Amino acid sequence: MSAGSSRLLRSELTLVLGRRRNQVGMLVLAAVPIVLAISIKVAASAPGPEAPNFLGSVTQNGLFVPLAALGMELPFFLPLAIGLVAGDSVAGEANIGTLRYLLTVPVSRTRLLVLKFTMIVIAAAVAALLIVVVGAAIGIPLFGTGRMTLLSGTQIGMGDAVLRILIVTAYVVLCLASLGAIGLFLSTLTEQPIGAAIGVIAIDVISLILDQIPQLDWLGPYLPTHHWTAFIEVFRDPINWDPLVDGVFVALTYIVVAWLAAWARFSSKDVTS
Repeated sequence: MSAGSSRLLRSELTLVLGRRRNQVGMLVLAAVPIVLAISIKVAASAPGPEAPNFLGSVTQNGLFVPLAALGMELPFFLPLAIGLVAGDSVAGEANIGTLRYLLTVPVSRTRLLVLKFTMIVIAAAVAALLIVVVGAAIGIPLFGTGRMTLLSGTQIGMGDAVLRILIVTAYVVLCLASLGAIGLFLSTLTEQPIGAAIGVIAIDVISLILDQIPQLDWLGPYLPTHHWTAFIEVFRDPINWDPLVDGVFVALTYIVVAWLAAWARFSSKDVTS
């Protein structure tokens, strides 16, 4: 990456992470594992029905808190965060009249799209890691750590558990990046960033709904969100890699197709703002 591109990427990240709305969004993402951990701690001390298997595992090891939080935030909160960032990537620049000035840096349109997508991926990584770090920070003091009991009943050591959590985090980031690529394409179609962000959320919600209709089972494997929950397979022994490989393939396909669509649109777009 050239010095000019590096400076532009740093500028983009500073702008994205410095926006008040994005900072508030990060606080909301970080609050979920805290609320989840405290709620499970309170519920565990009161009589009542046992929690579902995955949530019930939280009380046995605090490292399950970030995993449970990722599972809860993946359907909507994380897509919302990525939708806002991706929707603002190109449309936001056009909306405030800075897009044509960016293209005179000089930075080619192709390189600018690469930088914008890189920024989206970094934002996805920051969001996912924030949930994991906060979840571990609150989960370990409340529930302790040590050997982790997997969903299949096997116990693993701390090092193996952390490695599996990192694999899950990377997988979630890739899933979010695929949605971010779609958002990047939508952002090239409009000068209203909120419109592109709403489009991303609509695709997320529609995909989740279609995936729940039995008559459309044939469509499920091709939906962008279908394989997202496959990360749970990482916490079985042995790991069932097939759903994860399918998820990676689908995510990469959406990334390539959406980015190329964004490039085709942006490279021929008449930029006047």
